[in-house]
Amino acid sequence: MPEPLRKPDHENGGASVTPLLRTHGLTFAVRGRRLVDGVDLAIDGRRRTVLMGANGAGKSLLLRLLHGLLQPSSGEIFWKDRPLDAAARRAQTMVFQRPVLLRRSVRANLRFVLSVRGVANGERSRREDEALERAGLKDLARHPARLLSGGEQQRLAIARALACDPDMLFLDEPTASLDPASTHAIERQIREAHDRGIAILLVTHDAGQARRLGEHAIFMAGGRIVETGSAGDLLDRPRSAAARAWRDGRLHFPGNHDEAETSGARP
Repeated sequence: MPEPLRKPDHENGGASVTPLLRTHGLTFAVRGRRLVDGVDLAIDGRRRTVLMGANGAGKSLLLRLLHGLLQPSSGEIFWKDRPLDAAARRAQTMVFQRPVLLRRSVRANLRFVLSVRGVANGERSRREDEALERAGLKDLARHPARLLSGGEQQRLAIARALACDPDMLFLDEPTASLDPASTHAIERQIREAHDRGIAILLVTHDAGQARRLGEHAIFMAGGRIVETGSAGDLLDRPRSAAARAWRDGRLHFPGNHDEAETSGARP
């Protein structure tokens, strides 16, 4: 099960809180061009964190670096104050914008990932039932996963990630192109996961979603973090020119890469 998140500073007598995840000078370059550029980041996991920015700002690349799917060109990533390694990655799960599901039933998709994780049969069955119930997919357990609606597929992808009992869940625009009902159901999954002690880092382009889910916000432009703060403050009173331009719907501003320049670097 995930370790309980550390209490806020004021509940620890003012003691400092060790970040769950942090980076120092994190850089990712392609053909000499830095697409993630010297990122220093600290996430303690107590607050749901949203990562925002225009297309091509480096958000998805940063998520992949943090989860170990890409190797940085330079810099360091620390998980619980130790360098990111295979054991740390097993404590994390990630859900992509487009669900990647196996050609088998809804339940079998859950069973496969739990068997790969080495979960024993009895515990595996319990986790499958729990995941199906929480995702609202119990009645579709025997249904072919790839015949689900788009929203149901994404709920299954999140349920599968959460069934692994991660300490941290990365989500890369999980509700893009989904209808409001599906978006609501997925946001409920995310809130409930965080309430159970799972740290959340969510990439979103949706300002409304950032307000609903975000407690802490990070804004990226040109591969750099240009502003952090509460989600409400960042959306209502952005301090950086890049965040103001994004809020106002201006597509081009200094410091932002074009999407075409970054798309080739994505796995």
